[in-house]
Amino acid sequence: MRGGPHGSPGAATGAAITGVAMALPARLVPNREIAALLGVEESWITKRTGTGERPWAAPDERLSEFAARAGREALSRAGVAAHDLDLVIVATSTADDITPNAAPVVAGLVGADQAGAFDVGSACTGWLAGLATACGQIESGRARHALVVGADFLSRFLELSDRETTPLFADGAAAAIVSARVEADGRVGPLVLQTDAGGADLIRLERAGRIQMRGQDTFRAAVKSLADVTLQALELADLTIEDIDLFVYHQANSRIIRAVGQRLALPPERVVDYVERYANASAATLPIALSVAEREGRLRPGDRVLMAAFGGGFTWGATTVQWCRTATR
Repeated sequence: MRGGPHGSPGAATGAAITGVAMALPARLVPNREIAALLGVEESWITKRTGTGERPWAAPDERLSEFAARAGREALSRAGVAAHDLDLVIVATSTADDITPNAAPVVAGLVGADQAGAFDVGSACTGWLAGLATACGQIESGRARHALVVGADFLSRFLELSDRETTPLFADGAAAAIVSARVEADGRVGPLVLQTDAGGADLIRLERAGRIQMRGQDTFRAAVKSLADVTLQALELADLTIEDIDLFVYHQANSRIIRAVGQRLALPPERVVDYVERYANASAATLPIALSVAEREGRLRPGDRVLMAAFGGGFTWGATTVQWCRTATR
């Protein structure tokens, strides 16, 4: 990596998200197909998850190609050239191959010929962990621009007779450009990342295996952790709930999002819920939600956003960000 924004370590003073984009498979699987597989009513799926349909990749589609498609669009929106990227980070649990990792493949596909590249795990919290890594590199002056992608193709790891997992999970990719920013406004705020290995057996995806999840236990842990980490991130940023224009939580299912909102008394109109259309694409859900919210006019330059995620491990985290005024709209 080449150093700070003018080539000298320590010159960067902050990191901002300057562009987001997503890329989803064209195939949309409606609840009626899942209901037929599981022997349940469509209404059972809707009530339990909030999902109406979910994008699933075709057998010949590759995660790295969708990650690169989202990355190229994010670069365009941010006005950053691929050659200027110092880092390409891909958060995923479902890369096309064990090696090479997804990130170097994506770097090659987008033309990031000067970038370091590596994958990040951390399940559904992975994109947030990747964002924390990118911000740390930029704030230290070791990088100027980073591409942070969340991408997962979870349909390939489902046991289609499992009612706990099949209705929930989806495929997709989304990306953000994170860039050095001297101005105080627009920056990503303090990041909180936490873990509890006591819940490690509640969500599992074993090598060459299928997703296994104990839903009710995971639900309770997710609601508590997301609510707690929301307050921690706000305190670190010296903000209150009233200061936040949009709350963007991991889109695991609508019941979790509603429960977190009720626990914190959040105004429903300020809480993002796109589960009905996109379901749970794990590490991709936060940047997908940001991309959709911006496209639909719910997220505007200058808005303060709180993002939080919870995933297997257990892992969870949160941060605040003022949406960058220089981002393409």
